[in-house]
Amino acid sequence: MSDTDAPGITNTSTAAGGGGPATDGRLLTVTDVKTHFQTDRGLVRAVDGVSFTLDRGDTLGIVGESGCGKTVLSRSIMGLLPKRGLVREGSIVLEGTELIDLSPKEMREYWGAQMSMIFQDPMTSLNPVMKIGNQINESIRQHLDVSKDFATELATNLLGSVRIPEPEARLKEYPHQLSGGMRQRVCIAVALACGPKLLFADEPTTALDVTVQAQVLDLMATQQRERFMAMVLITHDLGVVAGRADEIAVMYAGRVVEKSPAEELFSNMKMPYTEALLSSIPKLGDATHTRLATIPGRPPDLVNPPKGCKFAPRCAYAQERCLEEEPPLVEVTPGHEYRCWFPVGTPEGVEALERNKREGTVAAASLTRGA
Repeated sequence: MSDTDAPGITNTSTAAGGGGPATDGRLLTVTDVKTHFQTDRGLVRAVDGVSFTLDRGDTLGIVGESGCGKTVLSRSIMGLLPKRGLVREGSIVLEGTELIDLSPKEMREYWGAQMSMIFQDPMTSLNPVMKIGNQINESIRQHLDVSKDFATELATNLLGSVRIPEPEARLKEYPHQLSGGMRQRVCIAVALACGPKLLFADEPTTALDVTVQAQVLDLMATQQRERFMAMVLITHDLGVVAGRADEIAVMYAGRVVEKSPAEELFSNMKMPYTEALLSSIPKLGDATHTRLATIPGRPPDLVNPPKGCKFAPRCAYAQERCLEEEPPLVEVTPGHEYRCWFPVGTPEGVEALERNKREGTVAAASLTRGA
């Protein structure tokens, strides 16, 4: 088989400098996925019943604090979790194929070629003793039947497509010779090497300054459009997904607590946790040394979670019912779901917040300072 006839080359090469396939439809369906870990302390419910769908070319933003289950969810979908002590249930369907029960050997056919991941820290996700070119070529030659020279040509084009200057020279360098922003661009190139249909970006702008963050996010958006690729953007910052995601799922304690089209979420959020995340973002209009709003306390112990609403001990709206009964996931408008007994902006929610402010609860006082 010649290099130009190799399977997948058309998609990879056109993605580096042209449009992707012009098809549409449902790409990924995740249904009631649970990912638990057996530990000496007990069963850790890291992901506890998450469901969502993702269409071709769309972006899903998954938002939440560290420890809420975002990364475990993405790695569970990718099949990248260690098997020891792992309990995984539910359904993960990628283009009609059920992935939940596939072995690591079977999943290798999907890694890189069908779905790929940009990991959080480029310094640890890149091999420090391998040159950049070898790391990109390894992925290409694993999935595509091409020669070493043709793989090098593709790698050069990929580095150029992610706006790395002098790509031929960069192929011969090691990760430590590049800046943080350049290393992250290399990680994007590695993830895109085989033209995946689905890309997971796990905190892709961590440890980058604000200007480089914007450049990396814009670059990912450009590559997504050119390749007609679906993307799951994982972050703790609602500001990162604002204007970049079609739909946003907010996670807390291993569950989705609010999911909505992006525009609807920011204009009509219902979950107090979503409001608290948004309030904690610094505002450009604030005066210098303005005290930042914080979410009091810490996420719950996933071995022994609280009885009622998992966010209740930290919630500015929490009432007695919240401590005893866990709210179900309800739909307020088509596509907008949330878990709360006293939703933001509703009469019962306003009354609950005012009552807590009068009584001086820590959570309500914190939210008031950030208002």
